Amino acid sequence: MPEGLKEAMQAARSRTLGLVAHLSDEEFERPAAAFFGPLVWDLGHIAAYEDLWLNHRLAGRPLRRPELAELYDAFETPRAVRGEATLLKGPALMDYLEAVRADSSTVALGDGALHELVLRHELQHNETMLQAMAVMGRLPETCGTPAARATPLELASVDGADVVIGAGDDCFAYDNERPQHVRRVDGFRIARRLSSNREWVAWADAGGYQSPHHWSGAGWQWRSENGIDDHAGARTGDPDTAVTHVSYFEAEAFAAASSARLPSEFEWESAAQANVLEGIGDAWEWTSSPFTGYPGFRAHPYREYSEVFFGDAYRVLRGWSCVTADRIRCTTFRNWDLPQRRHLFAGVRLAGDA
Repeated sequence: MPEGLKEAMQAARSRTLGLVAHLSDEEFERPAAAFFGPLVWDLGHIAAYEDLWLNHRLAGRPLRRPELAELYDAFETPRAVRGEATLLKGPALMDYLEAVRADSSTVALGDGALHELVLRHELQHNETMLQAMAVMGRLPETCGTPAARATPLELASVDGADVVIGAGDDCFAYDNERPQHVRRVDGFRIARRLSSNREWVAWADAGGYQSPHHWSGAGWQWRSENGIDDHAGARTGDPDTAVTHVSYFEAEAFAAASSARLPSEFEWESAAQANVLEGIGDAWEWTSSPFTGYPGFRAHPYREYSEVFFGDAYRVLRGWSCVTADRIRCTTFRNWDLPQRRHLFAGVRLAGDA
């Protein structure tokens, strides 16, 4: 097990609290939008998750606050109702975080897998919190931004091959990244960099949001029902940085209008292995792949992490974003979300057939 795991957990906690230090109590305690809970819920959830997995399940101790288990369970208290729930706030919330951490600091690492799970869970919630702050227009000054890339958009060719997909047994990985297996990936082309704000605005100005021609039926219905007719961030952002906060529906339409398509997640992983992708980490990258288990999938350590989301409703995103914590950046990592979601730090990399 890597040394310094508990120190990394403390560094993550400092990062978590630093991300919200600039917010007022009102901003901290109210939902940023209908599909977000208050940020105070995220902090309570982080503490409850740590208490459950380290103090209770690993060490066999009673939960510190068993009456909070349902409140801070993501399924029992979904986003839509978190704003109406009676949540810990102020000193009571900080006391809970500190008490749980004091308890877990005495739990033996064992093989370290559950400590790593808890650590990465907190870092993933950091990004969820930053998504909410982006909607609020209150990102911290330390927040990362995509790099400017003024190179022409070029699609590199990747030969067909039998590709090793997924994570091996020599590193931490989530259940949906395993088992590692060989998959045939036919030849394809893929953009070396992500599409830029400049290119997105050109598409919008050419009528991209007004014509249904390049949109899927579901995408056009979503655009029409929600009045999506432009992308303000693309217009105000650096023209040469990757466009972000685009939905899968928008990414799909933009790609079709560019005489291209979105890559499958297996094409993306193949291209990453071939070292033809520039700018991995500027933004999450939508793929055309539905979120499903690999052949031989086994839920671990609990079914609700991945398996309950399998099916055609969710699309896989690959890579990571400019605000993703370093520890969880990995080319085998599979993010997923609903195709209508715009709040992710997500962009688009074009692909095409060979």
